Amino acid sequence: MQKEFEYSTGVIGYPILFVLIIWIIYWLEVRFHMDLNSHGIYPRSAEGILGIFTSPFLHSSLEHLYHNSIPLFVLSAATFYFYRKIAWQVILIGMLFTGILTWIIARSGNHIGASGLIYVLFSFTMFKGIFSRHYRLIALSFMVIFLYGSMLWYVFPIKERMSWEGHLAGFIVGLVFAIVYRKSIAKPKRFKWEEPDYDEEDDPFMKHFDENGNFIEKLHEQEPPNPEVRITYTIRKDTNQTD
Repeated sequence: MQKEFEYSTGVIGYPILFVLIIWIIYWLEVRFHMDLNSHGIYPRSAEGILGIFTSPFLHSSLEHLYHNSIPLFVLSAATFYFYRKIAWQVILIGMLFTGILTWIIARSGNHIGASGLIYVLFSFTMFKGIFSRHYRLIALSFMVIFLYGSMLWYVFPIKERMSWEGHLAGFIVGLVFAIVYRKSIAKPKRFKWEEPDYDEEDDPFMKHFDENGNFIEKLHEQEPPNPEVRITYTIRKDTNQTD
């Protein structure tokens, strides 16, 4: 049985690292007047293949970077906490597949930003909780929908100069991962009475209750026996005694 959800330094540490990396890269671009945005995804072109690996770390503006930082931190932290054993697979493989799918289906242009990965995490955490039928994960799904449900609109072409194809690719990849990993969940602890072979009559605790539900502090079989005390006197004649 897997351990139930546990906190570790990685739950916060890794998301902070992700956000820090994309901010440092943006700072380097501004500070040294570098143009790294040209290394994005150019669909169906050889030069755009490199962008599959680099595009999540590139952002066109400070506003673009800011809008991606908060959901990236929140959703990645939730993934590391609730799905610790598969978190790295979801993030790394999800980022790769999202880039590949974007390269295949996107319109001509330069596609950059961490939003594809964000949509992977958004879709994965939302559907995974529903598929798992675990009360905590279902609660997480509703929380994700409450916080970021409006993101669903941006998988459609409703805004110019936005890579809705990257959003759609990430959403699809997250859904696929939720299906593939639907059985990889932290199982809740089961009490003894929840086991299928539980027998109430063999439970020492339940024996302390009578048929009316009254608690019996001391069972008859637990009362110590009261053995009969027998004292035997032996009188021995002293043969050395003289009259």
